[in-house]
Amino acid sequence: MANFIGEFECKIDAKGRLMLPSGLRKQLDPAAQERFVLNRGFEKCLVLYPKNEWEGISSEVNKLNQYVKKNREFIRYFYRGATELGLDAVGRILFPKQLLTYASVEKEVVLFAYSNRIEVWDAETYNNLLTDEPDDFANLAEEVMGGASSKKEDDNDVS
Repeated sequence: MANFIGEFECKIDAKGRLMLPSGLRKQLDPAAQERFVLNRGFEKCLVLYPKNEWEGISSEVNKLNQYVKKNREFIRYFYRGATELGLDAVGRILFPKQLLTYASVEKEVVLFAYSNRIEVWDAETYNNLLTDEPDDFANLAEEVMGGASSKKEDDNDVS
């Protein structure tokens, strides 16, 4: 499983191509064979998955019971726009115009790499997202991650 890390400022050229930063290319699993799947993100961004990671995620989605209406709706939206892409000879990825429009990407982008994915954000949208940081990040961290820590502490409690 990939474990990407980093934030990269890049430019999309007039044809919709992005040069994948070398720092990110070095993190690619050879199993991906420089193949990717680009998809819509949950917010107004795009998500770039190495092909081998996409296969695992896709497998999980395909396990959903398609007789349940909410599952069908999720599956349709999740796969909508998903496109397989590869690097060209000089390390660029050509993004479909329709997906760039969805994410309001024009020229300046931020690649936010974490876990097994790379989010592709319009730079201005990404910077605005970060200025909307919660007033108290410590409280958010406790709310989101506190249960994981306290459960571990409870497991170690010998009283």
